[in-house]
Amino acid sequence: MHKLTELIREDMKPALGVTEPGAIAYAVAEASSRTEGEIKRIKVALNSGMYKNAFTCGIPNSEHYGNLYAAALGAAAAKPELKLMALRDITPEDDRRAAKLVESGMVEVILDHIGSEITIDACVETDRESCTVHIRGGHTHIVSIEKNGVCIYGEMKESGEDEGTAEGAVKEPPFIHRQSFRDILEYVSLVDWEELLFIREAFTVNKALFDEGMGSERTVILKKLLKENDGKVISEDTKKTAQLLCNGAIEARVLGLASPAMSITGSGAHGIIATMPLYAYYKVHEKDIDEELLLRGTALSFLITMYIKEYSGKLSAFCGCGIAAGTGMACGLGYLCGAKEQELFMNIKNMASGLTGMICDGGNHGCTMKGIVAVDAAFRAVELSMEHVCIDAIHGINGRTPEDTMRYMGCIASPGMVETEKTIVEIMEQKQTEGCMDG
Repeated sequence: MHKLTELIREDMKPALGVTEPGAIAYAVAEASSRTEGEIKRIKVALNSGMYKNAFTCGIPNSEHYGNLYAAALGAAAAKPELKLMALRDITPEDDRRAAKLVESGMVEVILDHIGSEITIDACVETDRESCTVHIRGGHTHIVSIEKNGVCIYGEMKESGEDEGTAEGAVKEPPFIHRQSFRDILEYVSLVDWEELLFIREAFTVNKALFDEGMGSERTVILKKLLKENDGKVISEDTKKTAQLLCNGAIEARVLGLASPAMSITGSGAHGIIATMPLYAYYKVHEKDIDEELLLRGTALSFLITMYIKEYSGKLSAFCGCGIAAGTGMACGLGYLCGAKEQELFMNIKNMASGLTGMICDGGNHGCTMKGIVAVDAAFRAVELSMEHVCIDAIHGINGRTPEDTMRYMGCIASPGMVETEKTIVEIMEQKQTEGCMDG
């Protein structure tokens, strides 16, 4: 199996609801599962991206939202063995027990620092013992566990320490960045397409989430997009079908409906944007293109998304769904339309010039609007590039090569938007203090 195939397989995972509440619940559940006795205190410390993304986010199987309730549900009933699906089996009684933990003041979630790399420190204290779980770099990547002050798993690195940087050594770039844009295109075009059959699951999972949204009274943007598509899920209008399938699924996800999304780079919304517009194009043009082309185009979409995200960080102040996954999706869409290397690079430049800078203000209903903007931008970028029209490399953050352009896009987020991240979190906390979170 090709290493890029393995990379996609390892990264593509189902996630229930927005990933950050799931990760918080998972971390607390891991700590809680290692303690006995009556819970007295739950304390979770998060980096700014985690803190912000779960701040007003709907939680699957719960009437509540946000960091506190995600942490409380992690202790009340989440199943750590399910990882990002930890909240799958939450019952109304579990939800009530979690609410009592919050109302009693036993749950505390704090912003630890401003930063784009994922950090979660989840501590559960009972009347008999305590356990702390430390997650770094990925939503479920536990680096150490301490029980009653003793490390029982792994080791925490000293503050500021990083592998490969000791004594002036340079850290090796991630595998995806050791591939050129041409390498990625050659892989997508030449890999045995049966290696890509596992990608089918992404369409199955994300379509099921869309269907959940179709049957829910809570989805309102989905219903508007359905009306615009003449009341049809699949119409003859590719763009309207893409908007419906993509952003209907995103709305269902951010509202906390009880079906998972297939995530990429740790995000369900990234996974939805990277796949569903391509699936829409395939369904509308099924007579003209085959499933093999769809799978190859989706592999390209995933890899471009991953390439940009490795520069920007997992969580940052810019909307990776729109910018990273939107650019990946634009490349995949161009591939389905017959675009070659030059046109695909034009897609990247057009997306870089149009979307880079869109902020992320957490995982919330607004993600649906950002998805709508991303789909519009991607279709327009492809239309222009197929006519050999694009924003030239001399302008703005566009680079001479696709690799440079994607690197510059990532740099806008980290380190470029660190102060923006701080301001966004301050606004959200001010709204909470002022009692503006109910409407």
